[in-house]
Amino acid sequence: MAAETGEATQGHVAKLSMLTLTGVVVGSMVGAGVFSLPGRFASETGIFGAVIAWIIAGAGMLMLAFVFQMLANRKPELDAGVYAYAKAGFGEYLGFFAAFGYWASACAGNTFYWVFIMSTLSGLGVAGLGSGATLLAVGLSSIGLWVFFLLIRRGVQSAALVNQIVTIAKLVPIIIFILICLFVLDPEALRQNWYGADYAGSLFEQVRSTMLVTVFVFLGVEGASVYSRHARRRTDVGRATILGFLSVFAIFASVTIVSYGVMPMEQISQLEQPSMAGILEYAVGPWGRWFVSIGLIISVLGAYLAWSLMAAEVLSVAANERDMPCFLGKLNRTDVPVNAVLLTSVLVQGMLVILLFAEDALDLALDLTSSLTLIPFLLAAL
Repeated sequence: MAAETGEATQGHVAKLSMLTLTGVVVGSMVGAGVFSLPGRFASETGIFGAVIAWIIAGAGMLMLAFVFQMLANRKPELDAGVYAYAKAGFGEYLGFFAAFGYWASACAGNTFYWVFIMSTLSGLGVAGLGSGATLLAVGLSSIGLWVFFLLIRRGVQSAALVNQIVTIAKLVPIIIFILICLFVLDPEALRQNWYGADYAGSLFEQVRSTMLVTVFVFLGVEGASVYSRHARRRTDVGRATILGFLSVFAIFASVTIVSYGVMPMEQISQLEQPSMAGILEYAVGPWGRWFVSIGLIISVLGAYLAWSLMAAEVLSVAANERDMPCFLGKLNRTDVPVNAVLLTSVLVQGMLVILLFAEDALDLALDLTSSLTLIPFLLAAL
């Protein structure tokens, strides 16, 4: 019986510190998106438009981070953030849809991560992986999927510790990329890229066209809030949210701006994704592509772990509140909602198989992730 109730096991399981919770926020936000930022921005706007876009998106997402901080402090009894806030504000019906939508979005995002990893390996010369959705790619992704399932089953604390280590490992190549770009910075390239190219359109159109990109890369700001029941102190949830957001915001904006100082934006916009790899290859030679690609794989695996934890956590808390089937709330001896983790892995596995028949697996997974997340975020903010 002790394995089936959170109260029975929680007292024997180590709690998460503010540093670890901050790692969950950073780990869930820094995934594949940051490696594609230079190309996505260069295809829409120049430096001036990029700065305005980051100010607008950063201010908006900071307000959302403050929302999660305020709710964590004022409603410390509510667990699993996005779902719990939607239910408390609007009742069980919308609470259920917030939980289901957020969980399904996390599963779609995790599916995207596996496809992106396989596509990156294909770009490095690994045969048979294609765009990430071939039979071989799905087979390798499936093996990785179930290895992570076994890791998460070992315990929330151990999985969060692995996420913290991976988060540090994946930040290193991104920071090195920023430093190298600053070292080879060409003032003339900055001048030419300041207002954008002829294809960019008016400044308003440039900024508007980047909004979806900036919002997508900030998904995960709610990470500490979703994982609130494991916090050592509830006040750490809000602090970790703000600290994690500010750290990631600085990294995202820096990656975007320094890229404009390496090469003309017309060339950046034509680079294959991940565009960071193409920029570093242009700056330092072929080893730059390998360096960024390895960093991307580490980054995506870390984000996958963070999102798997959050997806299972939402299902588990909703089950304990009788808004999901009760078996999803069952905890094992290491405080892991094992059935929720299993169901999450099964859905990701199913999506991987479905993507075998999709024309563009990456775009399909991305669209699903973005669209399924918007309603839960809106309900939490309201």
